[in-house]
Amino acid sequence: MAPPSPLLTVPGMASEMERVDGALRASVANQDARITELATHLILAGGKRLRPALAIISAAAGGGGLPVGEQVVQGGVAVELIQVGSLYHDDVIDDAQLRRGVPTVNARFGNRQAILGGDYLLAKASGIAASIGVEVAGLLASTIAAMCEGQVQELTTTWHTDRSEAAYLASLGGKTASVFAAACRVGGLVGGLSPAQTDGLTAYGRNYGMTFQLVDDVLDVVATEEELGKPAGNDMAEGVYTLPVLRALAAGDDAAGELHSLLGRPLEASEVERARKLVRTGSGVDQTLEVARQYAVAAGDALTPLAPSPFTEALAAAALGLLDTVPQP
Repeated sequence: MAPPSPLLTVPGMASEMERVDGALRASVANQDARITELATHLILAGGKRLRPALAIISAAAGGGGLPVGEQVVQGGVAVELIQVGSLYHDDVIDDAQLRRGVPTVNARFGNRQAILGGDYLLAKASGIAASIGVEVAGLLASTIAAMCEGQVQELTTTWHTDRSEAAYLASLGGKTASVFAAACRVGGLVGGLSPAQTDGLTAYGRNYGMTFQLVDDVLDVVATEEELGKPAGNDMAEGVYTLPVLRALAAGDDAAGELHSLLGRPLEASEVERARKLVRTGSGVDQTLEVARQYAVAAGDALTPLAPSPFTEALAAAALGLLDTVPQP
């Protein structure tokens, strides 16, 4: 089992995360029990809540410490709702059946209700952001747009074995890194940090997000379904070729040739496992982890506008710690 993120082990963070969980449930509660059940399905399934944790730690890093103000917690909740709402939509697009170890919303309630549930969460996030202020509302609106852009960029290269690394990284920047950047920026804005500090935290969040997604893409190749809480190899099964796969395809060896013969079309379950094995036999996984490490180092470097503290130490350690979530062979 991977160690907990350093973000969550900072003294005082346990009580802050309890505030987040309570605020999350309250934010989507509805007089209609069915809507509440739909909206809380993935929230109750758990998750590390890394995005609200980043908002809280970012605000604390400005010198105010913990506990943070209620608006910081609400800002983190808004970002988390955007993330969860996007998962509802993603699972419909992918026809996914498992998420966080439980049936997806679309598997349990159907596609129509899953789409509406995702819309409901995005609307709730927008309402919270508007209550905090115009700048936060604008930030979250631009983040939602960036997520959509990243997802469209990914969809346009589905089944393309010649997908460029530049296109892959651009998609990651939109669909994943923008959300982590927003979480950190919300913490800086609502926490009253200086523009330089807030910009540094935003850059940290963007690099953290790139690291997070690169590691997640490695896990899709090397981890088990039990470890992932969702089907392993799902990206290749859906025709989404990530950096470890692209590097394996570019290797020019026998494994690359066989991988080329498999990809570019829908795969049977046995073919997915064969493709995962072919990727693992080469250096694509290690190369991807090295790229992830570079982003993690860049994340730590972005914190220079902030005074050293247990919070900046936790942020730097959290970015590098993402690499420790990869199971050792």
